[in-house]
Amino acid sequence: MIVYRTFRFHAARHLPKLSDDHICKQTHGHTFNLTIYVEGKIKDNNGFVIDFFDIDKIVKKSILNIIDHKLLNDIHNLSNPTSEYLCKWIWDKLQNQLPGLIKVKLSEDHGTGIIYKGE
Repeated sequence: MIVYRTFRFHAARHLPKLSDDHICKQTHGHTFNLTIYVEGKIKDNNGFVIDFFDIDKIVKKSILNIIDHKLLNDIHNLSNPTSEYLCKWIWDKLQNQLPGLIKVKLSEDHGTGIIYKGE
């Protein structure tokens, strides 16, 4: 069974590796949507694959407290914070803390996004 939890956060960034005429080279902000997917079996002791409360605690501590309402470029290992690198950065922060993590989905707005499965 797959359980998922979606979060929303706000952050600014600039993408320094783009050409000077690209709009995203300038500092700008996004409202990001982040979905975390965990796979596992339902546990007999509580009826959960994983408690949503536990996902919330881990994601808030390891991800949201670091990146929400921040300039992403200032965060360690995010000097070029494309959505692709940000999604991988999130995966790397969560993979050892969320047993059964199978996928991270990140979108800047509706209709565009990144899915990372740890490859």
